[in-house]
Amino acid sequence: MAFSRKSLGIPYAVFLVVFVAAPLLFLFYYAFTDGQGQFTMQNLLHFFTDPNTLGTLYYSFSIAIVTTVVCLLLAYPVAYILATSRLRQRSVILMLFVMPMWINFSLRITALKEILNVLEGNLAMYPFLNAVIGMTYDFLPFMILPLYTTISRLDGALREAAMDLGANDVQTFLRVTLPLSVPGIISGVSMVFLPAMTNYVVLDMLYNSTYIMGSLIGSYFAAYNWHGGSMISLILLAMICLFTLLSGSVEEEGSARGALL
Repeated sequence: MAFSRKSLGIPYAVFLVVFVAAPLLFLFYYAFTDGQGQFTMQNLLHFFTDPNTLGTLYYSFSIAIVTTVVCLLLAYPVAYILATSRLRQRSVILMLFVMPMWINFSLRITALKEILNVLEGNLAMYPFLNAVIGMTYDFLPFMILPLYTTISRLDGALREAAMDLGANDVQTFLRVTLPLSVPGIISGVSMVFLPAMTNYVVLDMLYNSTYIMGSLIGSYFAAYNWHGGSMISLILLAMICLFTLLSGSVEEEGSARGALL
């Protein structure tokens, strides 16, 4: 029995309606209504006037930005060396960076917590630093993989041509390799920045902190304030969508620039 393309797409359409569209509709409803079900903009105004909410947003952005920068600084040299080297075991070395992802997340963070306790003595003394260390430890493979994939696919003849024209190693890297690896950088930044801004499990396990956007949303729903929690979720969703659109446009521009080179 032959099935048409439309009939094959029905399960996916049902999945999108039930698990994507319906939850979003509920979020919109609670975000723009009060306890009596009346339309209101008070939840939106409260987000931008409440010092606690704005402070949490600022703290979340700070952790995400610093974590992303640290991951990029650590991951790019690793990805570049592995992608350009002639080591036969480079796939094995790459797998070593990915292997921690196969271990249970809670076990890894618990082990990291014990290590930090030995080194620092009291995790509460350095909350921001420990948050960045925990986030970097968790998300570093997500930065290495897209960078390695992008750099390994670069045409080596371009680097050789640049050096034949008189460019040294630094000039070749800055004018050829780095611009062509922009798509990988954008992909890695997207894969690290977005979850780092909302991941509160790392902070909770390291020093029982709730001062991040994901935990703030959870506290609203735990207190049965679904209206405030829904509004924060929608605003955070809008920020993520905006960041994704901007990163996508930058990635396309980088790809086009690389094609011209």
